[in-house]
Amino acid sequence: MRTELVNSIRKALGELGIDSDGEILLEQPARREHGDFSSNVALKNAKSAGLPPRDLAAKIISKLETDPPKYVTKVDIAGPGFVNFHLDPAWLHSVMETVLEQGADFGRNNVGDGRRVLVEFVSSNPTGPVHAGHARGAVFGDSLARLLEFSGHYVEREFYINDRGVQMQTFADSLAARKAGLEPPEDGYQGQYIIDWAAEMPDDADPLAWGEAHALAKAEDVLKRLNVTYDTWFSERSMVDSGAIDVTLADLAERGVTYESEGALWLRSTDYGDDKDRVLIKSDGEYTYLLPDIAYHRDKFARGFDLLINVWGADHHGYVPRMRAAVESLGHDPSDLEVIISQLVRLEQGGTEVKISKRSGNLITLEDLVDEVGVDAVRLTYLLQSVDTPQTVDLDLVVSQSNENPVFYVQMANARIRSIGRVAADRGIERRELGEVDLSLLTHDRELEVLRSLFSLNDVVSVAVRDREPHRITTWVRELAGCVHGFYHDCPVLADSVDDELRQARWWLMEAAGVGLLVGLSLLGVDAPERM
Repeated sequence: MRTELVNSIRKALGELGIDSDGEILLEQPARREHGDFSSNVALKNAKSAGLPPRDLAAKIISKLETDPPKYVTKVDIAGPGFVNFHLDPAWLHSVMETVLEQGADFGRNNVGDGRRVLVEFVSSNPTGPVHAGHARGAVFGDSLARLLEFSGHYVEREFYINDRGVQMQTFADSLAARKAGLEPPEDGYQGQYIIDWAAEMPDDADPLAWGEAHALAKAEDVLKRLNVTYDTWFSERSMVDSGAIDVTLADLAERGVTYESEGALWLRSTDYGDDKDRVLIKSDGEYTYLLPDIAYHRDKFARGFDLLINVWGADHHGYVPRMRAAVESLGHDPSDLEVIISQLVRLEQGGTEVKISKRSGNLITLEDLVDEVGVDAVRLTYLLQSVDTPQTVDLDLVVSQSNENPVFYVQMANARIRSIGRVAADRGIERRELGEVDLSLLTHDRELEVLRSLFSLNDVVSVAVRDREPHRITTWVRELAGCVHGFYHDCPVLADSVDDELRQARWWLMEAAGVGLLVGLSLLGVDAPERM
């Protein structure tokens, strides 16, 4: 429908002698009295047309009225010059048919056109369990990957294992001490998990190798429970051992972007927008954190990826400019690296904040969180708002069976839809084929609200993938669920008072709503239970 309206507007502009090659925006007004679609085309073109916006809007409307687009019943002017289109409800019935025809592909697009994208997320030190603080980055990264795939990108997911450095040896020393019945080193890991893991560790095991393997196995297991899987688990240590660091240094030197000073090797990162040059190798010969990271990103591009997306924690914010400078120093466009910072989450239970600290042992693990509230609650709750804003999660709320709990609210909408078929079967009521049903009977405001919500999914997906904002899908799913609940309350399907023609149309409407919920929840990695 949007395409038809845009083409009609473009034609009207052309007939008025106005350049019509620019973008023409159409939005769905928040208030129904403003129509089904609204365009700012008159305000945007008023200056070039030499007319006040409302006068230009009137001329555009006059042209549209001579050859009105299909389904348009009225076009009027609002405010400073918005052109508002009022449509016959029949246009929404075609939306319903499209949803039912496309099924799981409804809302899919191909803006990615096969572009190869590597999404790296969670990436942590294998020195303990994945904790609840990692949950937000985990569900965000996975849902973003789902959105990218849904929009025509080729996507791989990667976990970067930070298994090199002092923290790994400290972890191993802590395990060894507990195995021997001793206290960990002063700067060691104090958590109960160290005691538990040490008890599981064989007497003849190498604490470093065994501890890393055990931590990674635990991480993979709990992330799979959270519906998060990876194509690659990439070890920092293996990259160093392979000689990739030396190859990277040679590459940077050949490009003339390194120099020696004060006994250290530096990257000319200020040439690429960083606030100061960065040390790659310290005067004692030790690598800085930056050098392996440069080698790692060089490896990513060498594997043929066009775009790298890193989902990092809030403590990495200051690291982003130097990483972009490093990518550019390797000869890549800095826009080929996107870094998304996941802000901190405050967990509350019983009105009290739950602290997270792997070293001190005051730890709520991701496994604890999943056991406490469930996979669906973790995923949908952490995707309620933009990942770049701080979030507070009330653990008591997300397990409550009330409409204040967004997880329960959305899943109950799907359960209500699915209950229609079961009750109908019990009563011996059969659903006719869609082609035999009169959809023009769907004129109730509640029915049209469901259809308008379904129509908006294409735009929501496009914006969500463009802006890297999976929470927009969460918002849409909640809105659709609200429309379903409103319909369920005001528009009975199986009641004796409803004649069979209307019953059939409403039944198919709910089937379409169910398709929409399944698509949205799938993008969020959340289940759609048929019973609650």
